Amino acid sequence: MARRLISPAAACRGCGFVKAGFLGAFSSFHYQSLPSCSSKKSSSVKNCSSYRANLRKEGSRWIRSDPSLSVNSVKIVGKRTSCSVATEPPLAATEEPEMDAPKEIFLKDYKKPDFLFDTVDLQFQLGEEKTIVTSKIVVSPGAEGISSPLVLHGSDLKLLSIKVNGNELKSEDYTVNSRHLMLSTPPAGVFNLEIVTEICPQLNTSLEGLYKSTGNFCTQCEAEGFRKITYFQDRPDVMAKYTCRIEADKTLYPVLLSNGNLIEQGDLAGGKHYALWEDPFKKPSYLFALVAGQLECREDSFVTCSGRKVTLRIWTPAQDLPKTTHAMYSLKAAMKWDEEVFGLEYDLDLFNIVVVPDFNMGAMENKSLNVFQSRLVLASPETATDGDYAAILGVIGHEYFHNWTGNRVTCRDWFQLTLKEGLTVFRDQEFSSDLGCRTVKRIADVSKLRIYQFPQDAGPMAHPIRPHSYIKMDNFYTVTVYEKGAEVVRMYKTLFGASGFRKGMDLYFQRHDGQAVTCEDFYAAMCDANNAQLPNFLQWYSQAGTPTVKVASSYDANSRTFSLKFSQEVPSTPGQPVKEPMFIPVAVGLVDSSGKDMPLTSVYSDGMLQTLSSDGQAVFTTVLQFKKKEEEFIFNNVAERPVPSLLRGYSAPVRLDSDLSESDLFFLLANDSDEFNRWEAGQILARKLMLSLVADFQQQKTLVLNPKFVDGLRSILCNTSLDKEFIAKAITLPGQGEIMDMMAVADPDAVHAVRTFIKKDLAFQLKDDLLAAVTSNRSSDAYTFNHDCMARRALKNTCLAYLASLDELDVTELALHEYKSATNMTEQFAALAALSQNPGQVRDDALLDFYNKWQHDYLVVSKWFALQATSDIPGNVVNVQKLLAHPAFDMRNPNKVYSLIGGFCGSPVNFHAKDGSGYKFLGEVVLQLDKINPQVASRMVSAFSRWRRYDETRQALAKAQLEMIISANGLSENVYEIASKSLAD
Repeated sequence: MARRLISPAAACRGCGFVKAGFLGAFSSFHYQSLPSCSSKKSSSVKNCSSYRANLRKEGSRWIRSDPSLSVNSVKIVGKRTSCSVATEPPLAATEEPEMDAPKEIFLKDYKKPDFLFDTVDLQFQLGEEKTIVTSKIVVSPGAEGISSPLVLHGSDLKLLSIKVNGNELKSEDYTVNSRHLMLSTPPAGVFNLEIVTEICPQLNTSLEGLYKSTGNFCTQCEAEGFRKITYFQDRPDVMAKYTCRIEADKTLYPVLLSNGNLIEQGDLAGGKHYALWEDPFKKPSYLFALVAGQLECREDSFVTCSGRKVTLRIWTPAQDLPKTTHAMYSLKAAMKWDEEVFGLEYDLDLFNIVVVPDFNMGAMENKSLNVFQSRLVLASPETATDGDYAAILGVIGHEYFHNWTGNRVTCRDWFQLTLKEGLTVFRDQEFSSDLGCRTVKRIADVSKLRIYQFPQDAGPMAHPIRPHSYIKMDNFYTVTVYEKGAEVVRMYKTLFGASGFRKGMDLYFQRHDGQAVTCEDFYAAMCDANNAQLPNFLQWYSQAGTPTVKVASSYDANSRTFSLKFSQEVPSTPGQPVKEPMFIPVAVGLVDSSGKDMPLTSVYSDGMLQTLSSDGQAVFTTVLQFKKKEEEFIFNNVAERPVPSLLRGYSAPVRLDSDLSESDLFFLLANDSDEFNRWEAGQILARKLMLSLVADFQQQKTLVLNPKFVDGLRSILCNTSLDKEFIAKAITLPGQGEIMDMMAVADPDAVHAVRTFIKKDLAFQLKDDLLAAVTSNRSSDAYTFNHDCMARRALKNTCLAYLASLDELDVTELALHEYKSATNMTEQFAALAALSQNPGQVRDDALLDFYNKWQHDYLVVSKWFALQATSDIPGNVVNVQKLLAHPAFDMRNPNKVYSLIGGFCGSPVNFHAKDGSGYKFLGEVVLQLDKINPQVASRMVSAFSRWRRYDETRQALAKAQLEMIISANGLSENVYEIASKSLAD
């Protein structure tokens, strides 16, 4: 599933007031929406309610039968399927039947499937009360002489019939339980299997499998949703060719869509119609898709590099069709880019995108029928920010790129998820970089890694990009698998160059097209295509934790040599106390006293002298291969002592600890030719400054801002030769979470106080420059989505946020003017965010005005919730609790939950309030959410995962909430896995 989380902070992206929420740890999970609650009980729900008793129990929940039981002695019981319409009360927990304890699944236990599926013919009779699914499968043995039973996955299914080679089986010929259907003695050789099941999509509030949403039918099958449609070997290494026939009422469901090409359609008796779809490419079950409903489409076309015309359609409710223009542009740009950069052409004559408001994932790459959550397709200048537009571009690209990296070549098992997701995240990052500003995109991606992934790598949920085990796979669609996985892929390109990386990709597709493969297969293709060996590089796939790289430099004027001594340490993580050295590519340049890059002639290491040249041209950046615990690299012919520019472009996902002095860092901030490292020098200076002031604050010393730091930022702000969005990034302080992550004991109050002090002092000392930047970057032109316009708005909005922190009358009036005169959401929301920093009547009036204007647009209302939730205003938990009762908020709508509750957890000073009010609030909400949507609840409870990082008082309060959660009756496996690992010693 190519869908990365957009945290509540993303609602404010581009407004100069971005806050980092914890939700980025779940890289797979865009905001969800559940069906709205109805005060009336529809006939279909009424009939489904009586039918519910026949459904197979799905999932599992914990039941606490004795208050004295420990965490390890709790029991599992079946989870009752409930309808979000809430027409009847849930069964008491004690009425639920007991089930086996949660089963942990291990990578080491992988076995090939005993049976293969050659073709799958699906038939759907969609109904208002029930849906009948008929699957006809051609089954063949996975190996000659196989005599194993055929075991099929199934959940929430009513089995109507099962036939083998046309003969209906009797009940004694098979066994069925809540999770499986098993044929003990299937025929030898190839045989035909036909299974008819009955399901009730109207009751499927998990939004997995086939479900009913806002009047339409929709599917979501990754990772294990197909088993909620029919009995099947629901695993990614079972690949087959599919046909799908859909029958439905023509008036209610005029549009019938599935994978592949439309082969046939027509009318049926009783006002019904049908459509027959055929996908000529083999695929796993998780890529199956079906959509039926009242939708209209924007149609366009794309001519491929071989001259084939592809029809492109974006389907959405009629009223949203005008907001799909940018999405269509993004799709065509992605198709062209993939041909030009990787030589990958689309392989069918039709590509459909469907927009749905109720979707667990942000988007899903089903073959030729991508399904998207609304906020990742719908955009207009009046309702979407620059950040929204950029996210749509990236995610549309991401899903399209999966056609090759995920669909044509897929994963052998779910442990290999990074094989498709890490690779495709890298591809969408490169796509967005090429269409925008590469440096700014790189800064944004590295910032996300540090804010979200580094803490995950240092916490109880730390796991390698290829996990070793899981209880619920849903919990491992994470920023580690996605974003750190992308960094690992990027290292191949760093080592082999663009042409070498392309050769490796070409070989990968040549070897594995149509297969389900492993991370080792991708590694082998990269190495073989480049005739290279990368010793211990595979450690990146198996070891968790962020390596710390220390660097010491020395210069010998007599021999004109410059030495860099490297050492590395990978911290212990749960289940991995001892680590081996990693293969770390370190891109290095040397800067002379005039600020120019020095030509690099040769480097000596490990007994070998390597001459550096590129087709006779001087080399100014080289990549050192740091593979041992300690290594020294000596550069020759170095005329003067240089300032080293280390880890250029952030060439490896590590923490760097160098011996660069403060003056060295200011020098690089002003002169480094590598713009990422120029930004990085400023960030290192800011982090050191903030940590020093935090220590002063804790010792009750007077806080004083270093004048050199102010001058450094002023020089960046006033440098007209720099990209404006780069300036906006460079003058933005590191987030509170990033600083707390560097402390032995995290102190949210001190960090918040220091960051607020620095921001206000900078605003005071740079006021004239900031005002000039706001004025000079105004524009009355119509909104345009391009880099220059986005950069102008980003700089203006960042400066406005600084100024508003002063809470002075003139800047408040300025922010109000910007709010009222704004002609696009980017600038209006930025002004609102600036005004919202300071409590008072102006803030309250502006928030009310914004809501009154946009209350009928649920995507904009989500931004409104997020802005208030992420506020650092003292005691904000009370405001958030009040917003829970707001008529626009619905606990069953995950979009609103992530915006309000997830947003609140992104304010360290309020979530980690010393009195425990933030913890108590979240603990109570998690238990409420777990009854509605366990996936959402598990993401919320993860905010507690690093409770041991805080002082003893906070530890005790957070631990109490975790223990309360873990002891609750009916706890889902999703929440149990996160909470129990958070409590584990």
